[in-house]
Amino acid sequence: MKLPQIKNTDKYVDLYVVDFGDHSGTGFTADEVAELLESEKFKDVKVYRIYKAYPDGKMELKGVPSEIFQLEAGMFFYESDETIARGDYKKLISSAVKTAPPAKAKVHLAKYSNDKFVTAIVFPAEYDDQISRWLLDIDYKTAGAVKGGIESVKRYYTDGPEILERHQLFSQEQIESLTGAQLLAATKTALVR
Repeated sequence: MKLPQIKNTDKYVDLYVVDFGDHSGTGFTADEVAELLESEKFKDVKVYRIYKAYPDGKMELKGVPSEIFQLEAGMFFYESDETIARGDYKKLISSAVKTAPPAKAKVHLAKYSNDKFVTAIVFPAEYDDQISRWLLDIDYKTAGAVKGGIESVKRYYTDGPEILERHQLFSQEQIESLTGAQLLAATKTALVR
């Protein structure tokens, strides 16, 4: 796969390279990749996330399975005391108001039993690394056990705890995603942005 020469490579970190087979496109957003993968025409493309970029134009890529774009991942912060769990929930939401997350996410405060509560953040799986980094950046810490990943989300939905509170987080869009005809036209270019 041949990539174009890119200046300002640092702007491409966390964007995607799509290998269409006969050519590739660099600089797609996660939302754009998800839309491409939903179409019959592009369902078999190979996707790589730009993991690191260097001033000399070199980039480190990480392959991303296309199924990831159809799944949800999450982080689950458990507490045995409802008051502490409510504090964890409110702290996460207030932190997100000050520093928006890298992706849209839902936050729940849920009750399993009188001594088991969870603050859950659920988001598109392709943002797993970025959400983890964001939680570190906002210094979000809790005292109880923490679980995360795609399987944890499936278990959470299967368990069906009582949702006491819910909140929707919106990302602060860094880059506006292309859709429809614009996105289709971008699939023919080597450098999307």
